[in-house]
Amino acid sequence: MVFSSIEYLFIFIPAFLFAYLLLPFKNGVLLFFSILFYMWGEGYYVAVLLASIGINTIIGYAISANQKNAKVWLSTGLFLNLFLLCLFKYLGFFLNDVFGLSIDLAAWHIRLPIGISFFTFQAISYLVDIYKKPETKDTDPIRVGTYIAMFPQLIAGPIVRYDSVASALKYRQTTLDNLKTGVFLFTVGLAQKTLIANNAAIAADNIFACPPEQISMATAWLGAASYTLQIYFDFSGYSHMAIGLGVCLGFRFPENFNFPYSASSITEFWRRWHISLSTWFRDYLYIPLGGNRKGRFSTYRNLWVVFLLCGLWHGASLTFVFWGAYHGLLLVLERSFLFSFLDRIPKFLGNVYTMFLVIIGWVFFRADDFGTGGMILLKMFGFKLNDTCIYVNQFIDNRLIVVCLIGFLFTRSCIIKFLPDLILQGLVTERLENQPGLRKRSTVLLWAVSAVLFIVSVFPILAGGYNPFIYFRF
Repeated sequence: MVFSSIEYLFIFIPAFLFAYLLLPFKNGVLLFFSILFYMWGEGYYVAVLLASIGINTIIGYAISANQKNAKVWLSTGLFLNLFLLCLFKYLGFFLNDVFGLSIDLAAWHIRLPIGISFFTFQAISYLVDIYKKPETKDTDPIRVGTYIAMFPQLIAGPIVRYDSVASALKYRQTTLDNLKTGVFLFTVGLAQKTLIANNAAIAADNIFACPPEQISMATAWLGAASYTLQIYFDFSGYSHMAIGLGVCLGFRFPENFNFPYSASSITEFWRRWHISLSTWFRDYLYIPLGGNRKGRFSTYRNLWVVFLLCGLWHGASLTFVFWGAYHGLLLVLERSFLFSFLDRIPKFLGNVYTMFLVIIGWVFFRADDFGTGGMILLKMFGFKLNDTCIYVNQFIDNRLIVVCLIGFLFTRSCIIKFLPDLILQGLVTERLENQPGLRKRSTVLLWAVSAVLFIVSVFPILAGGYNPFIYFRF
């Protein structure tokens, strides 16, 4: 079920909130609706999610009850989680792309369950955290199931670390301040998705659907730039919606984006982009591999391996593998010698350098195959591959121009970031606490802004516009 759909906004969420606020057993309600949410879109593939919950609950109990053999049980749990992920996500890739076989997994009724990459990483976080921090251990099947299957971020993140919500799973409150803040963040995310990402997607999808050898240089750049806006506002929008729902329920999900397109290096970009994923790879893979503790060569190797696997995590395709290896190589180059150069140039030039390389990477991330990505890249650099030319004016209209301008502003202005951060970090300042009248006016204003954002965001949905979230397929 898509967050920006009529069913979700007007049927599922009202029914869930009614039951959640009315009934005392909050985790039970949240788990029931999370399973219902997943089953609504995936049908019998809900069995994969239930199997993950069951396996990790049992392994978690074994880790907690058998400290002497805890490492063995942890290794068993990691193997089972990764086996489940590889079976559904990578079996076809290795059989067909790596080993050159022609096997149709659809005939075996094997396909990719939505969100398996996200809930598998959360399950791994649960096992590792209770192994490393026994004080956080919790083997209650309802709480474990709620953590793994929590529907606000089940199918596209952010990836929530177990130790960050362990206490909230046992005790949390839904307050009016939480509802006010959560609804505002949710509507901000909904507006990002329906008003910016969906409109940028029209140009991106139309251009990437063209024969790549026939598009002009300007058309190729417009397609890449449109997708650059689409993927940011699509994923950032989903994250804001998930974080907002979490706040409504009394959780604090991690920030997932911190203006990544204003970064002045690829290293800084990855500190700001998909933060929950990059920190997960850092803490659960990069550091266990040795991090930067074993010399320069090992550090570079670990960085590159982590981002190669990060690319593969995004999808079982050579384009994703290349994208991950490409970013890993850029990070290695920056650590080895580029930082000394980037530190000496003006920040805006560093940002130009970063965005140029990021856009190049997005071309392969979006392309259907490696050859198509390569041809689009050649067109972006002016190579003429065909006498027929599809010109850029066929895709530009006033709506796209407005979307690009607004999108550019929202990726860079710290003013845009100020209000959500103020609300998310403090809800109300001390000044507002001491002035009830000002607090009341700010609350009314926030509800009014949320209502306006919701109304203008729902109109495109009612019109039947583009809706799927990009990260649903990962």
